[in-house]
Amino acid sequence: MKSYTIKELALELGADIQGDETLVITSVATLENAGAGQLSFLANSKYRAQLESTQASAVLISPKELDGFSGNAIVLNDPYVGFARVSQLLDTTPKAAKGIHPSAVIHPTAKLGEGVALGANVVIAENVILGEQVQIGAGSVVGQDSILGSGTRLWANVTIYHDVHLGQDCIIHSGAVIGSDGFGYANERGQWIKIPQTGGVRVGDRVEIGASTTVDRGAIEHTEIHDGVILDNQVQIAHNDIIGENTAIAGNSTVAGSTRIGKYCIIGGNSAVAGHLSVADGTHISGATNVTSIIRKPGVYSSATIAMDNKLWRRNTVRFRQLDELFQRVKKLEKNVPSED
Repeated sequence: MKSYTIKELALELGADIQGDETLVITSVATLENAGAGQLSFLANSKYRAQLESTQASAVLISPKELDGFSGNAIVLNDPYVGFARVSQLLDTTPKAAKGIHPSAVIHPTAKLGEGVALGANVVIAENVILGEQVQIGAGSVVGQDSILGSGTRLWANVTIYHDVHLGQDCIIHSGAVIGSDGFGYANERGQWIKIPQTGGVRVGDRVEIGASTTVDRGAIEHTEIHDGVILDNQVQIAHNDIIGENTAIAGNSTVAGSTRIGKYCIIGGNSAVAGHLSVADGTHISGATNVTSIIRKPGVYSSATIAMDNKLWRRNTVRFRQLDELFQRVKKLEKNVPSED
């Protein structure tokens, strides 16, 4: 079990201390459920009441919330970021693989860096390069000519197709598919003619890709996922998309082909971005939003309607269909209204 004194944690965070700096912390917990040896945090003032009753050994807290609290505390401007960093220090997540399992299949042309670990039934194809300390979970496949940067982890049953490059310190969760064919077809008299997808996928450093997420390969040029991007579970990134650095896309969202998402964007769950568009840096798209045109100016964009009684929804749907007719009637009426001038 990992453990740190409050003093050691404060030094890691560049934070101040209130109370007993020799207390030992072994795990993190919520204010409501924390007990002895655990560190909690107050990041939202609406939980302030729980601060008075918490059994946590210490609390991560901001200077503005410290007033009136006499318990042990690590004081810093952003307690939630502090919580994230302490959680990393105390992380007990097991490795995706340890050593090289005898059932792993490794092509003779593959190059494995120092400390590579491969789980049971892993397949490493020809000309693959695995950097130092790469971990690949059981049942995963890395296709021909692909490269995985040092420190990257693949959990069980991940599929990496051919000509896919992953940067350093990436995390790819179970069931993810990177480099599958993009949806490229031509239609000849009702029959679909497949267009070979000859581009690859290029993924930057520190990218995390969720379970059952798919990133399609490019049709000719590469699909690109830049540094620091986080993709939630069951996200679809289509061929030739470019996702700018440090953008976050929540679960069940879809980005259609040849679309460019800027840097530092946040896309809420169950959203859809149409193809051949661009989205400005720093844009925030609310959950369940359909983006059908270019977004040139950063801001918050939404399109989903709120849940309501089904009978009311049905009536409003009918009215929505009548909007154009109503608009035309209003235009005619306006023509007959005398001008104030």
